[in-house]
Amino acid sequence: MFSATSRRALAITAGLATSVLLVAACSNGGTSGTSPTGGTTTGSAGGGGKTADTLLIGTTDKITTIDPAGEYDNGSFAVINQVFPFVLNTPYGSPDVKPDIAASASFTDPNTYTVKLKPGLKFANGDDLTSTDVKFSFDRVQAIGANGADGGNGPSSLLSNLASTDAPDPTTVVFHLKAANDQTFPQVLSSPAGPIVDHKVFPADKLLADADIVKANPFAGPYTITDYTVNQLITYKANPAYQGIYGAPKTPNINVTYYADASNLKLAVQQGEVDVAFRSLSATDIADLRNDKNLQVVDGPGGEIRYIVFNFDTQPYGAKTPQADPAKALAVRQAVADLVDRKAIADQVYKNTYTPLYSYVPAGLTGANDALKGLYGDGNGGPSTDKAKAALTAAGVTTPVTLNLQYATAHYGPSSADEYALVKDQLESSGLFKVNLQTTEWTQYSKDRTTDVYPAYQLGWFPDYSDADNYLTPFFLSATSFLHNHYSNPQVDSLIQQEATTTDPTARATIIGQAQDAVAKDLSTIPLLQGSQVAVVAQGVQGTKDTLDASFKFRYGALSKQG
Repeated sequence: MFSATSRRALAITAGLATSVLLVAACSNGGTSGTSPTGGTTTGSAGGGGKTADTLLIGTTDKITTIDPAGEYDNGSFAVINQVFPFVLNTPYGSPDVKPDIAASASFTDPNTYTVKLKPGLKFANGDDLTSTDVKFSFDRVQAIGANGADGGNGPSSLLSNLASTDAPDPTTVVFHLKAANDQTFPQVLSSPAGPIVDHKVFPADKLLADADIVKANPFAGPYTITDYTVNQLITYKANPAYQGIYGAPKTPNINVTYYADASNLKLAVQQGEVDVAFRSLSATDIADLRNDKNLQVVDGPGGEIRYIVFNFDTQPYGAKTPQADPAKALAVRQAVADLVDRKAIADQVYKNTYTPLYSYVPAGLTGANDALKGLYGDGNGGPSTDKAKAALTAAGVTTPVTLNLQYATAHYGPSSADEYALVKDQLESSGLFKVNLQTTEWTQYSKDRTTDVYPAYQLGWFPDYSDADNYLTPFFLSATSFLHNHYSNPQVDSLIQQEATTTDPTARATIIGQAQDAVAKDLSTIPLLQGSQVAVVAQGVQGTKDTLDASFKFRYGALSKQG
């Protein structure tokens, strides 16, 4: 998903200051400033007393919608993941999916995936949860994505291989797949495309307003929402009707406050105004907190990436510009790839909480390679002005090239300003580019990027599931790409479709590598950095390691606080 950083495209991750979880002790659940005071505790922080019944969480993430058919960003999915159930989900400590509200799930033939639901499932509003709701949920994501009602930001691209869904009886769901042996489909059911909604509440062909969702109480996840003010405050209450994989939440009440900027969030953590500060603090803040003797920094598995997207219609020499020329447009992208210095960005801006990324699938996943490393720059990961100049000269591009480059500090963390200032300096110091940097508030940004407003722009990504395909299909499969950047390559489409259905692991890894090599020649995006998850834990809060795992889902139900 892209992080709004991205979890999950726009990053996603889509991209962010390192995905940071900061946990601090909060005495007696008390708050000050803009933090909520709802709920009480049954002990005092650090006192070794009883478990608190309320946990206070702070974040700078922004919500675009809590309707699952319209979200595909970390801020929204962080909410949705707490309150909606999934057919399959990821247990604590594992990236592998298991039944959530399903009793069983398996391939009954290469093109058919059959699920049996647990009996007696209910939504919090009392409505029965049956196979009708599951079919409705997946049909709805596809329909809304197809008619554009999601504004281009929904998760329908994840369902590109789903032909149809049937509900032959109240507890049976049958998914019919276009391509056989889809190795990713069980993971897709646990992704942002997979939340199950109440068919009696949600319209089939358009999104439902957040306030109407909360009022209808159509939740069947670990928590329900009892109070909601968008991007200000959400109050959660444990859902006694939940019958899923996680069991009862360890803390019955969760209050989440949305902070305007990272400096306020850091101050709230330091002053004990929140128990958990989750996303996004700067690398400098993280480094500072590592030196705090009262805090422990915990590093979790990393799948986050940060990258630059090019709009193939509106970039310099793009298809819809007055000077449209595909060869010149490619040369511009190649020159940018030749000039960016990833190591300098990782060192200077992110204090090595990120590492350079030279391909589309991050290191650590099967099939990952360094496709861009040998093609661009000095051939060893560093920049090369000579290489960039040669690419532009060969295509007949007049320099300096004016490049309008957009970034979103409010969503991807305060270090984004430093990151893109350094990118600007790297490009302009070559004499080959004139870069105009601009930043926009996230909710507007997420709309503009899908409507050809930005010639080039920042995104980040957190994976929807732990597989290389999740860094390929959502981005580069032309029919369903969430990037909406008008990139299309039939060879890439074919390779992605092949890797998703190849059952032999070795053969599949080879195809994944070939797909990365093909995209690297086209440069639909330029990957910059790969980051890890980080948790900073203080006295009293437990369960951080349980939820900070390779599922990349931050689940409130694992957290508790000893008073």
